[in-house]
Amino acid sequence: MTTLRTSNSPALDARLSAAAAYVRPGHAAADIGCDHGKLSAYLASTGRCPVVYACDLRPGPLQKARAACAPLGERVQLRLGSGLSVLRPGEADDIIIAGMGAETIMEILDAAPWVFDARYNLVLVPATKHTLLRRWLAQRGFALQAETLCRAAGRLYAVMNARYTGETTPEPELRWCVTGLTDGQPEAAAYRAAQCVKLEKYRRGVTDPAQAARLDALIRTLKEEGN
Repeated sequence: MTTLRTSNSPALDARLSAAAAYVRPGHAAADIGCDHGKLSAYLASTGRCPVVYACDLRPGPLQKARAACAPLGERVQLRLGSGLSVLRPGEADDIIIAGMGAETIMEILDAAPWVFDARYNLVLVPATKHTLLRRWLAQRGFALQAETLCRAAGRLYAVMNARYTGETTPEPELRWCVTGLTDGQPEAAAYRAAQCVKLEKYRRGVTDPAQAARLDALIRTLKEEGN
């Protein structure tokens, strides 16, 4: 995916471009962990969202976002605080959480029970532990609608779009947790290889024979698919 830019809007890298594409036009959005504010500014300046809540835990990044979004007036509202605690339920229908590890994303969502509702459109960009996040989503009743693999600053990202259905899967299939909906995408082979390396590292610490056998089988499958 190429860098996305329209007139009078900030340029987004492939990761943020993929995230922006999953935000529904005409809906208020919350950019959790907004950092420099480029995504917030893009969503507001292009008219994709009538209002964007740019949120961050740290004053420094929020100050950068304030500067980036200053020309947009009330279309971008800045909030300082932890996770989704800065929002009232229903203030934003589309929620983007990017730039943090899967475990932090899971903690943010668990701390806001109101997001367990089909009205909310989640755009999640985990920096680490993609497998863990997919498993958590399935166990908590969220369905993956789509995923986009992209490369930014030399790293592969899986940008996930999820909605709550209430249909939980206590033990989601391991192969799906590892690769999700990424098969067939241009970066799929590289992604499988990277995920396989992580699985092998994890496998070295597994002592349960049944679990070890399942992991060995999946590792073989992923390697065969890469040949």
